[in-house]
Order: sequence, then C-alpha cells, then structure tokens
Amino acid sequence: MMSTQQKLQILLVEDQTSIASNIADYMEEKGHVLDFATQGEQGLSLALSNFYDLIILDINLPLMDGLTVCQQLREKADRHIPILMLTARDSIDDKIAGFNVGSDDYLTKPFSLQELEVRCLALSRRHLLQTKDVLKLGPLEIDRKRKVIIREGKTLDLHTMGYKLLTVLAEAYPQVVSRSELSAKLWGDEPTESDALRSHIYQLRAVLDKPFSKPLLKTVHGVGFKLDIEDK
Repeated sequence: MMSTQQKLQILLVEDQTSIASNIADYMEEKGHVLDFATQGEQGLSLALSNFYDLIILDINLPLMDGLTVCQQLREKADRHIPILMLTARDSIDDKIAGFNVGSDDYLTKPFSLQELEVRCLALSRRHLLQTKDVLKLGPLEIDRKRKVIIREGKTLDLHTMGYKLLTVLAEAYPQVVSRSELSAKLWGDEPTESDALRSHIYQLRAVLDKPFSKPLLKTVHGVGFKLDIEDK
C-alpha cells in the first residue's frame, strides 16, 4: 500500500461546492495543501502563477471547460504539471479527449476519496520518477543525463535498446508495461520483427539479472513486463 507521508500541493478546479468541500476535508486531513478555483480561467491563472505538485481538474466547468484549461496549460506552462481529470462522463470518447489534450489520469464521478488520494500520490510519484536526472529504485540507479545504469554499485554494460527498455519499465514502476506499449516506446510506428522484443528482453535479463542473486525483471504472463523491486 502506498504511503500517505508524501504531502502534496494541489490545485482543485471544481465548480460544485459540495464536491470541492468533501475533497478538501479529506485531503487536508491527510496533510495535503489545497488551493481552489471554481472557474476554468481562474484555475488556469492560478496554475500558471503558482507551484503545484498536481492539479485536480473537473471537465464540466463554466465559461472555460476543463479540456480547454488542460490544453492551454500544456501550451503555456514552463513545466509539466500532472493533471487528474474529474468528470461525470465515462465514455471512451471523453477519456480520449482528455488524454489528447494532455491529462495524465482520469476519474469518473462518483468516486471514493481514498481512491482519489491514491491516484494523486501515484501521479506525483510517477512524475518525479520521469523528471529527475537520476532515477533510483531499490538497488537500481538510472542516470538519464549520462545514460548510465548501476545495480548494487556496479555499472551495467547495456546497449542502447537495453537502456531504453529498462528506462521505460523504471518510469512505469510499479505498473506492468504491455508488450505492445513497450514496442511502441522502443520503435514507434516503425514495423519490427515479432521476436525482436523477446530478443531484447533476453539480452536485458542477461546483464540486469544473471550476475545477481535476485531477478528484477519480471514477466507477467499474458500481460507484459514489470520491475520487481522491494521498497525498503
């Protein structure tokens, strides 16, 4: 279970007072600090002029809706601020629209406040993992500036594709990454041989896991791959 010791600076953009109050009461009791906006334009202004770890953004806002706020924020902000969208809509089209303008996650009303907090913490944690020059996960250290990977103090001799593969898995940790998602991240739209990914996984295992007592690269059968790291 994810620790709630991490305290977040959150901007909540929600026009329904009762929902905003419920979220605020729960999140502030957990130690998080919240700012509030009831309109899209107000939310955009606050987001661009203050530092937040995360924005909780309702889609159905008066004057400027959440999709427009998200799009404007992605165009104007000088850093990537994780955005969790809230909406009463639950169709695939609405979710796609949210992701297309740059939202990071999506929660459909009604939702549990506990789930909202867990999603916020996971988003913030993932963002930190993706933006730090040195990413540390248990015995693993990835220096993205120097493109160097170290396990238990030993530098691993990985080729470019192995480095990319391990970085994708590390940035997604603790989630599983599907084979199709891995292929898309490694090769984009370029077609590849069907066994190319299998070959790179095999080579990565030989360097990452074989010389050590505990394997970190785990196959989740029928789904994909993930890193298996014990948080200390």
